[in-house]
Amino acid sequence: MEADWEVEIGGGAPVIEADRSGSPGSSGSIDLHGHPERIGAIAETAAFPPLAALLLALNATGSPVWTSKCDVWNPEADELACYIDLLPREGTVFEAWQQAEAFCREYVARLEAIALPERGAECRVDLVIRQAISDQAEGFGITAYLSAMATTSISAAAALSEVMTALANALPPAVPPRMAGSKLQ
Repeated sequence: MEADWEVEIGGGAPVIEADRSGSPGSSGSIDLHGHPERIGAIAETAAFPPLAALLLALNATGSPVWTSKCDVWNPEADELACYIDLLPREGTVFEAWQQAEAFCREYVARLEAIALPERGAECRVDLVIRQAISDQAEGFGITAYLSAMATTSISAAAALSEVMTALANALPPAVPPRMAGSKLQ
């Protein structure tokens, strides 16, 4: 499995827009930290059940992050991919991109230390730092892209499931401390 991170901000790059309230009736958000029993309301988990376990781990008590959006899709017949937007549990966004960078560096190092079983699959995790807006706060978030390519779609699904387990197991224990004075310009 390969893991890496990058910064993609400005110049028309995507922005993470999140509603942390996750209350029933809010714009499609589901607060999995406060209501893990609502995992079945996320359509993507029905389409790919291993995603449910990952989302529950990322939103669990003690996790340094919460998730705001996700999707699973097939870019190619023998490839499966997923993205999940991550924001820090402390605060609603990373106030400085350097906080997100420190988190990504640690996460990638922890992922690289996990050896996935060799199945002939090509697996990747890419963490992309982006601008983020959550509950009126502006700062930075992370989009985690996971992908697995194999000789068959069934093999790719099995490999992506293993990548999701690795992502859950490699989750850093804490977000870097808050830094003062960084707002989007």
